[in-house]
Amino acid sequence: MEAALAFPLLVGLIGVALLFDLLNGLHDAANSIATIVSTRVLRPHYAVAWAAFFNFIAFLFFGLHVAETLGTGIISADIVDPRVIFAALIGAIIWNVVTWMYGIPSSSSHALIGGMIGAGLAKAGFDAVVWTGVLKTSAAIVLSPLTGFVLALLLVLLVSWLFIRQTPFAVDRVFRVMQFISASLYSLGHGGNDAQKTMGIIAVLLYSQGMLGSEFYVPLWVVLSCQFVLALGTLLGGWRIVHTMGSRITRLNPMQGFCAETGGALTLFGATWLGIPVSTTHTITGSIIGVGAARRVSAVRWGVASNIVWAWIITLPISGVIAAICYAAVGVFA
Repeated sequence: MEAALAFPLLVGLIGVALLFDLLNGLHDAANSIATIVSTRVLRPHYAVAWAAFFNFIAFLFFGLHVAETLGTGIISADIVDPRVIFAALIGAIIWNVVTWMYGIPSSSSHALIGGMIGAGLAKAGFDAVVWTGVLKTSAAIVLSPLTGFVLALLLVLLVSWLFIRQTPFAVDRVFRVMQFISASLYSLGHGGNDAQKTMGIIAVLLYSQGMLGSEFYVPLWVVLSCQFVLALGTLLGGWRIVHTMGSRITRLNPMQGFCAETGGALTLFGATWLGIPVSTTHTITGSIIGVGAARRVSAVRWGVASNIVWAWIITLPISGVIAAICYAAVGVFA
């Protein structure tokens, strides 16, 4: 276990982790609200408040399996020290800010995971990496959007069959109400999965300083702080990315918005219960593409979708490289 860190520095590092959590909520606000805003069911400011509320209360519905994976399942807890945590967070924050500035819906989750891997490799080489956790997370890069795609597509087909005798106006009216439910479910899934990533980072930092005893766990004050800060970030919104997610990939009506959000929510619920830190950005993007493809393949703007996929691919290595550079830089100036 590393030497104890001075209390002000420990507080400062927790503050950096919560800053990442805030940026995560800001960056990923579009995941929760893009569909309900683009279908004009809710105005943006009401939508972010709605999403923020369900982001915050998500801890009441899920265990902390994702936090445990982030805390001990990506890099070995034994090699974690404040320098590793700081470098991992800075790598993730820098990449989040860059992608937010350019309106690219990349994954905050994978930026953090890439940062942890990069900082861990910089400190202890390949022995630092818990490969089973990394492989599980890497598989989710493909499986979460694919699952969202399939579920959303099937939901569109099922709903279309069930409402085949209804007029478009009647269907629209029903799903304007139903979208409140689906948006709530997706926001719960978003809050349940994403807030736990920062919980895992703070908890493993406390564990490395001997403040949790001999067993790793997530204190309640960490849970509440992370849920609150993520919700605050969502409340501040991420309007550049909302535009990309809500209208540039494909145009949505309320029925399609309901199917995209429900398919995405089911994917997130399953991943969170299994303790897999998935990307909410990947998941909702796959779901939106699924509902667009159900209408017709040409309804999806595949050029925009392919650019998003490239952003997903480069997130892990770039955030990892930034974190490794930061780790080395801290060593020079420390």
